[in-house]
Amino acid sequence: MRIALAQLDPIVGDVVGNQKLIMDAVEKARADGATLVLTGEMALLGYPPRDLVLRDGVASACERALTEIATKFPDMTLIIGAVRSVQRDGRGLANCLAVCRGGVIERHYDKRLLPTYDVFDEDRYFSPGEKPLVIDHGGEKYGLLICEDIWGADDVATSRHYAIDPVSETVKAGATALLISSASPFVLGKRARQHARLCQLAKKYSVPIFSCQQVGANDDLVFDGGSVGVSRAGAVTRMGKLFQPDLITIDLDAPSARASGADSATHVGSVLGAATAHVPCQLGDLTHAIVAGIAGYFAKTKHTKATIGLSGGIDSALVATLASLALGARNITGIMMPSKYSSEGSVADAQELARRLQLGRLLTLPIDQAHELMAQKLRAGLEVFEGLADENLQSRLRGLTSMSVSNSDGSLVLATGNKSELATGYATLYGDMVGAVAPIGDLLKTQVYAMSNWINSHFAQLGFACAPIPEVSITKAPSAELRPNQTDQDSLPPYADLDSIVTGWIEHEGDVPAIALATKLDVKLVERWCLAIDRAQFKRDQSPLIIKVGARTFGRGRPMPIAARWRLA
Repeated sequence: MRIALAQLDPIVGDVVGNQKLIMDAVEKARADGATLVLTGEMALLGYPPRDLVLRDGVASACERALTEIATKFPDMTLIIGAVRSVQRDGRGLANCLAVCRGGVIERHYDKRLLPTYDVFDEDRYFSPGEKPLVIDHGGEKYGLLICEDIWGADDVATSRHYAIDPVSETVKAGATALLISSASPFVLGKRARQHARLCQLAKKYSVPIFSCQQVGANDDLVFDGGSVGVSRAGAVTRMGKLFQPDLITIDLDAPSARASGADSATHVGSVLGAATAHVPCQLGDLTHAIVAGIAGYFAKTKHTKATIGLSGGIDSALVATLASLALGARNITGIMMPSKYSSEGSVADAQELARRLQLGRLLTLPIDQAHELMAQKLRAGLEVFEGLADENLQSRLRGLTSMSVSNSDGSLVLATGNKSELATGYATLYGDMVGAVAPIGDLLKTQVYAMSNWINSHFAQLGFACAPIPEVSITKAPSAELRPNQTDQDSLPPYADLDSIVTGWIEHEGDVPAIALATKLDVKLVERWCLAIDRAQFKRDQSPLIIKVGARTFGRGRPMPIAARWRLA
């Protein structure tokens, strides 16, 4: 017997388009000899639908699509992620798996654990399921579970605990194999934790597990795929492609093999063939995740071109490189916007980057005249106009220029700020923060350097003709060049120290004394920058969309108050 995991890239809300993706996958699976097909979580509607799911007609559209799919494939057992109308707990919707066979929607399984941490708010929309579901197919009893039902928040850093254990209850209900439908967003290192949990549960309950994961990107979230089959002995036996759609067809042992006394390790879930050999490094995973995030956002909003301000520095160089991988270099416009403080070296570095990447267009639009004119007017009308006000004026003129280019050619601006800058408020509101997406907004400055070096070291593997980022952009002291001889470290601590503080305060929600002790930094330095992080919240609430690659990302997953004051007594 053969089953298939349909690892798809749905568009949120596009029920008709997603229905076609599912039907095409089922057609291929049937041609490959599969009799059962499992999709990812909410594959028919796309995940996460957020408040779109509350619109009238969403659940009924899913039901119509499911009915059409069931009618077309009466000879198949299809388990499809969707939403449906229910009447319980005062909420009228459930995140469900629809079991389609014999030409009808036969049964439903409703997700039982609804996450409400980080970027998740499922309890806002859905009523939790009340019982397990086990279905018979090909002589086996498959227990159905959806994402959090099996993770139970153990795959993330959270103190959330649940009162029920859907996995245990499903096995007690008679399941001899588990089918997991998932849409679990990428977070660096999470895939390994999830695989470890799947293996641990398979071995604990002596059941094979087949987990189908969503792929692609929806808004700020990236889904990396890598759907897996795990043997009852607790070993990954099959893994789907990463960061791209895939149909994973898995051959199962015939029931007669068990009846004749076959070893339990070759029970349901024994896969013919070796596991996919893919052991990505962390920087490779980060690179592919951000590229997928950019590509998904542009494709699903029907944009093809991007505009990026090129300063000659490392941040804009990395963003341009990632955008070239995602969209094709010919679809990228780089803009050099030198001021009277810009060095010849920075202009030359930006030009060299554009040459190496072979960008489609490189514009030179100086801001010095506009800066001088605006500065004169402001000095005439204000008692004091100097220092930071003058520096930010330059950044905002660059933001204005970038958005004007965007408006002129229909491109989207990519912001170039990193997480260290967004944390401390070192990014300028309405200046270098303008744009549709902030691709590296979840990368610390030290990670920016590490990723740039990794890309240069693996340029051929990524499809570049040479190392794309000029070495001088990596090695020179970072500078916004908004005043003579300026460097970032005039205003900020060394990035290694700053990133340690940001990690302690943001990722771990630590306190000042603990961070100072762990980092061996002066407690007053730590306190100063933790306060700066909190004060910059109003800027981050106006940030472009940040592609999530870390456990604690600015944006939806960290809804901190702006008008607040917190001090540890």
